[in-house]
Amino acid sequence: MEPKKNNLKIVTDKKSARMILPNMLTLIGVCIGLTSIRFALDEKFEFAIIAIIFAALIDGLDGRIARLIKGTSKVGKELDSLTDMISFGVAPAFIMYFWKLNTLGRFGWLLCLIYVICVALRLARFNVNSNQEPSWKDNFFEGVPSPAGGILVLTPLIFSISGFDFVKLDYSLITPLFFIITSFLLISKFPSYSFKKIVIPRRTTIFLLFGIVLFFGLLMIYTFNVIAISAAVYLLLLPVSYVHFQKMKKHHENDKIQDDDDLEDIL
Repeated sequence: MEPKKNNLKIVTDKKSARMILPNMLTLIGVCIGLTSIRFALDEKFEFAIIAIIFAALIDGLDGRIARLIKGTSKVGKELDSLTDMISFGVAPAFIMYFWKLNTLGRFGWLLCLIYVICVALRLARFNVNSNQEPSWKDNFFEGVPSPAGGILVLTPLIFSISGFDFVKLDYSLITPLFFIITSFLLISKFPSYSFKKIVIPRRTTIFLLFGIVLFFGLLMIYTFNVIAISAAVYLLLLPVSYVHFQKMKKHHENDKIQDDDDLEDIL
């Protein structure tokens, strides 16, 4: 009697198999973002912030892993935008509403709506612009990216938990201000560093690795202090990125004029 054959097979190609891991990471990001809202409902705001930070780390990894293993896809791109909308748009808005904005009544809810709409517009513009040809502008984002925006609106809550109480702050005033400024930065064309094309000399690699280990070590011990300082550093980098962008823009415009003049001389 012949042994019974197993006819159950999983039919897939290599491309589809490579897409599974980055898309799974993206879906995990969705779950983490939604879980942060649950923490906020239970007034566990520390856990809510940590969940958003984890979602930001996953957001930075899934795309890089997809490109590394050649598992990029249109589905993954749209899924990533949906995840960003939930984790850095809807979730931070709900967290801050449950923490402080609900005391402002309808105005607090209006701020949440404006912020979420600005995140949606920011993501839509990013998806359109990402199809353009590479250029020196790839070193910058137009406006702040949605993960940075999500952390920026959480900054008042992060500072209140971190213990940096050098000055008595009125969070009922500061929180709406952060929402308004961040919403503007999301939809503006203000250049902010993308950190996509950083070239690190080989001789400094060991120092970079040491810095990364030190950062995450401090993050594990002084979690909210490190997050608060990181948010402050990012805010300070915004005017620096603007000045850098204007210098590079002027440099490339001068090069273009020079090339046009050389072409006219040849003709």
